[in-house]
Amino acid sequence: MLASQRALFDVPREVCFLNAASWSPLPLAAQEAGRIGATRKGRPWLIDQAFAAAQYERARMAAARLINAEASDIALISSVAYGVATAAKVLSVAAGSRVLVLSDDHSSPVLEWLSRADAQGFTVEAVPRPGSGDWTEALLDAIVRPGAAPIALASISSVHWSDGGVIDLGPVVSELRAQGASLLVDATQSVGVLPLDARALDPDFVVFPTYKWLIGPYGRAFLYVAKRHQTGIPLEQTSYGRRSVRAEQSTYFADTRHVADARRFDMGERDHFMSLEMASIGMEMIAGWGAPAIGGRLAMLTARIADGLRDTGIVMPETRVRAPHILSLSFPDGPRTRWWTSWPRRASTWRRASAGCASARTCNNEERRRPLRLRPCAACVRAQPA
Repeated sequence: MLASQRALFDVPREVCFLNAASWSPLPLAAQEAGRIGATRKGRPWLIDQAFAAAQYERARMAAARLINAEASDIALISSVAYGVATAAKVLSVAAGSRVLVLSDDHSSPVLEWLSRADAQGFTVEAVPRPGSGDWTEALLDAIVRPGAAPIALASISSVHWSDGGVIDLGPVVSELRAQGASLLVDATQSVGVLPLDARALDPDFVVFPTYKWLIGPYGRAFLYVAKRHQTGIPLEQTSYGRRSVRAEQSTYFADTRHVADARRFDMGERDHFMSLEMASIGMEMIAGWGAPAIGGRLAMLTARIADGLRDTGIVMPETRVRAPHILSLSFPDGPRTRWWTSWPRRASTWRRASAGCASARTCNNEERRRPLRLRPCAACVRAQPA
C-alpha cells in the first residue's frame, strides 16, 4: 500500500487534515515552484517564448496522462465553470429536450444550463437524491424515464459533490449514446483518485481543476474535448487559438483559422508563470503514485474514520455507493446539535448541504487509532479523535 506522503507537505504532525474534498495542501515542491515563478515575473526580460511554450505543454501532457487522453485533446482553462461554459457554447441543445443534472450537485455543472434553458427552449431536470444512495441507478432511471422529453445531455459530477456518491460512468455513457445524448463530466472529485480513461469511456467533455485532489493551486483547470467537438468556437478568441496570428510577423493576422485541436479552447492570458508549473508538479506527483495506489490508501483511511463513527448515530452511505475517499456524515438531529469532544489536535472536515464531509489525503497517516467523537461548529463540522 502507498505509504503516507506527509514528508512532502508542510503539514505539522499535530494536524490531521480531512478536508481534501474542499482544497488540498500544496506539496513543498509546488510551493517552491510558486516562489520561483514569482521571481520570473519580477524579471520578465529573462523569460523567452520557448520557456512559456514548454510550460503550457508540460501542464497539458500532465493533465492528459491522468485521464489517458492525448495532449492535443486538452485545453488549459481557469475553472470548471469555464469548461462548462465552453461546452455550452460548442454543444447545440435542441429546444424541447432535457439536460440532466444531479440534485444538490456543485453549481459548476448546473448553473450554465439553467442560465440558457429559457432562451434555448430546453429544460433542466435534476435527478432526485436516491433513497438508496445509488446515484448511478437514479441517473439511469432518469435517462430512460417513460414519457420524458428527449435527453440531449447529462452534465454531472463523477463523484457527487455533497455526499460523495460515486457514478459508474460506463453504463451511463452507454445509455446516453443509445439516446443520442452527450455527456459532460465534472471530474473534480475523482481525477487522481479514481481511474478515468477518456479513450475507453469516450465522454464529450471532462473538466477538472487542480486545487483539490491534484494537490495544485487555484485558478488552474483542464478541459478534455472529444475530437468530434474540436471544430467548435472557443469561449474566448485568442491569437494562439489561431493558426498564424503572431506579433513577430509582418502580417499580424496571417491566418485567422482556428488551430485544429483542443488547444483552440485555451483560456486567454494563459501565461501563468507561477501556477502552471505548480499544477504540473502536483499532477506529475499524482501520476507517479497512480490512482489505484492513492485510492487504496484513501479507502483505508476513510474506512478507519467510518469505523470510529459507527456507534455515534451518524448516518453514513453504504460503501458500495460512495467514493472510497469521501465520507458523508449525516446527522439525524442536525449537525449543530451534535458535539465534538475537545482535543487539541484538529482534524477538520467541511459541511455540505445538510451533511458533513470527511476526506483524507495522502499526507494523512494512521497514527490516530481512537474512535472519533463530536463537538459543534456553526458553519462546518470538525472531526476529532477523543
